[in-house]
Amino acid sequence: MSTYTPKASEITRDWHVVDAEGLVLGRLATEVARVLRGKHKPTFTPHMDVGDHVIIVNADKVVLTRDKADAKMVYRHSGYPGGIKSTTYAKLLGAKPEEAVRRTVRGMLPKNRLGRQMLKKLKVYAGPTHPHEAQRPAALEIEHARARS
Repeated sequence: MSTYTPKASEITRDWHVVDAEGLVLGRLATEVARVLRGKHKPTFTPHMDVGDHVIIVNADKVVLTRDKADAKMVYRHSGYPGGIKSTTYAKLLGAKPEEAVRRTVRGMLPKNRLGRQMLKKLKVYAGPTHPHEAQRPAALEIEHARARS
């Protein structure tokens, strides 16, 4: 008996919307990466992109636990010698909350062409609205990711 591999025509891609208000960034990112990879489907194949589209709204209301917002650094490099720049997650969340969420999810995807293809299916918005209503996204509940009050 041979192993089942889905054909490109058999892959169906659903749309999910996640409200990130009050969610812990890391726990949100792991669930979103799981859906982008397609690990929630019975037809998951590690060498193919079988995942769904994910829309994250209210990215500016995501939280980090303890003092990680001030202690954890975000790095980028210009490509020139000595061209490394760093900032804290608190500053990045204040200036570009979409980028902070996207970078965190990107770190949990494969580091190759397949991961870059999966990341294209992620849409992140700072506010509560998004322009993808025509796709009729279903709500994706991430309950265990709520921050403790």
